[in-house]
Amino acid sequence: MPQTASIFEIHDDRFRHLIVGSAGLDELYGECRWAEGPVWFADLNCLVWSDIPNQRMLRWADGTVSVFREPSNFVNGNTRDRQGRLVSCEHGGRRVTRTEIDGSITVLADSYEGKKLNSPNDVVVRSDGSVWFTDPTYGIKSDYEGYRAEPEQATRNVYRLDPQTGVLAAVVTDFGQPNGLAFSPDETKLYVADSASSHDISAPRHIRVFDIIEGTRLSAGREFCSLDNGLPDGFRVDIAGNIWTSAGDGVHCFAPDGTLLGKILVPQTVANLTFGGPRRNRLFITATRSLYSVYLATTGAALG
Repeated sequence: MPQTASIFEIHDDRFRHLIVGSAGLDELYGECRWAEGPVWFADLNCLVWSDIPNQRMLRWADGTVSVFREPSNFVNGNTRDRQGRLVSCEHGGRRVTRTEIDGSITVLADSYEGKKLNSPNDVVVRSDGSVWFTDPTYGIKSDYEGYRAEPEQATRNVYRLDPQTGVLAAVVTDFGQPNGLAFSPDETKLYVADSASSHDISAPRHIRVFDIIEGTRLSAGREFCSLDNGLPDGFRVDIAGNIWTSAGDGVHCFAPDGTLLGKILVPQTVANLTFGGPRRNRLFITATRSLYSVYLATTGAALG
């Protein structure tokens, strides 16, 4: 049986070395409709995240919350590239964009093989500058998180955008609804969540892992872990390769071997999370209406 201490549910003793037992879960903001896409700006000491249905992006800094961008075009997932530029997935525009240093917006991808993307959801940037993102249909299912439309793509894919040629390639095409994604600390593996059970209770609730071949292709896709509560949405990786993923009852932590180590119990359904703070040991959690944070005894991977 798991042992529960404070907000932490311990399933494996290894989890004790990753948490601060006395740490509490702090609610930093609670007026979102569906909080998503947190990204940490270390150079500005602030967090930016999406409030998708409210068509805005918010900024948390030194305990104060302000509007970062409004309207946001229903932005969902966010990350930063190696030049510090914000890269975002827009449900409204069905595209992936980059915010340049001067504030202008560059469209990185909005179509594949001459047809519109579904609704890009989450995005990561590899050290070689390539942009990898997922493209489920959540943003076109209704007018709540985007604009209702029929999908033009036959499948819901994971894509890689080449930084040199700008060529977009579908690297995985057999997902129900690909969602969150993250690289292993050494960038040899890509983890991708499948959240299709949100609309199909018979669908798996798992994260898959793929080997990255020559930086451009994926192979040997296999199930990494399956959730026992809710479904996997966004997630991040710490410096030891542990996966910290969103779930129905909070945040679940899995070891690199796929073992469930423990959980952080959160009172609302978690959508996404990221490591931040000056030491990257503070986990920021977007959960339905709220932004939470908790201090940990581990730190986020460089690309987390």
